[in-house]
Amino acid sequence: MIMIDDLFEESAWSLKTVWPRNYAYIEVCVKSFVKITVVCFRRLVFRVLSSNVITRRLSSKSRSWKTKLKSNMPTDEKVAKIGLVGVPFSKGQQRDGTEKGPGALRNGGLLETLTSIGHDVHDYGDLPLDFSDDKEGQIGVAKNPKTVGHASKMIADKVSEVVKSGRTCLALGGDHSMAIGTIYGQHQVQPDQVVLWIDAHADINTPLTSGSGNMHGMPLSFLVKELDPYLPKIPGFEFVKPCLTAKDIAYIGLRDVDPGERYIIEKLGITAFSMQEVDKYGINEVMTRALKAIDPEGKRPIHLSFDVDSLDPSLAPSTGTPVLGGLSLREGLYIAEEVANTGRLSVIDVAEVNPSLGSEQDVETTVKNTIEFITKCFGKRRQGAYPPGYHIPLPT
Repeated sequence: MIMIDDLFEESAWSLKTVWPRNYAYIEVCVKSFVKITVVCFRRLVFRVLSSNVITRRLSSKSRSWKTKLKSNMPTDEKVAKIGLVGVPFSKGQQRDGTEKGPGALRNGGLLETLTSIGHDVHDYGDLPLDFSDDKEGQIGVAKNPKTVGHASKMIADKVSEVVKSGRTCLALGGDHSMAIGTIYGQHQVQPDQVVLWIDAHADINTPLTSGSGNMHGMPLSFLVKELDPYLPKIPGFEFVKPCLTAKDIAYIGLRDVDPGERYIIEKLGITAFSMQEVDKYGINEVMTRALKAIDPEGKRPIHLSFDVDSLDPSLAPSTGTPVLGGLSLREGLYIAEEVANTGRLSVIDVAEVNPSLGSEQDVETTVKNTIEFITKCFGKRRQGAYPPGYHIPLPT
């Protein structure tokens, strides 16, 4: 940079000669002008350079955002292969009607909705689970244990078949005792599974802690290794071997937990988020913590067990054990979307839809919201999506 004083050394003699009286004044003015010019030039250069850096950063962020958005859009590579299995079963509890759940969901347009967003759906039909009650086989207060055990074996075999074929198994229940078979069946193919249990109830009573004897409140107790010493021998359950550890399970939505279940959860350290935690932390934080707890590295196949009574009764009135203060529809859909985003969903249970309870409008509301939850599990996003192979049409 040329110094200001050097500019005057070469021409000082001429200024003094031409304007001897005004030389000092002119010198001050010129030096001030040059200083201002230099400062402005430096600022201009700085702004130009800064602008280039900012532009590069914004461009990089824009590319990153566009890439992320693009990755969230359904593509040909993200088409799901779904194996749908009907589990028309109601003997795990005392109300008839859950055996009609699979039919109600099919009649509500579930298959058409899944295929309309580009998925490959194979319907394996309903399992033949029409058993007679078995009251002689009760242990403690456990009701219909042989019936539930035999049904669980059939469910497990079919779920294993579907998972082994490479399809995501969508099991439509049926009461929640179905989870004995769906979880154990998945374990035969994917022994590193984890379970996300969305429910108002913990369903981890043993036959000796249950107050009702209903086996839809016991499925997890037959599957958790730490509870094996506390289980009596149950006729019909000889095939079941505990396949989960306490750290493989996370609950969301609890709000009606029996004393024995609360003790088990705390004693074993099972990750559990009641509606109190959902209110306190928000569903985003709850989902993040739940997935991190059961699968810190994000590599294991997920079993999503969804009981419709996890939703508030205003959203799923046609169910046998509704509990006020449940998940909102937005919270439920967020759970489904976040599970879908993992890319590791392997099996879904949909339990406790009971078309025999409530009015026609109640049934319609329950079925509609349940289907909405299911489709979100398979990538139907609220932000919008497009079917595989879609292109903007050109004018002709």
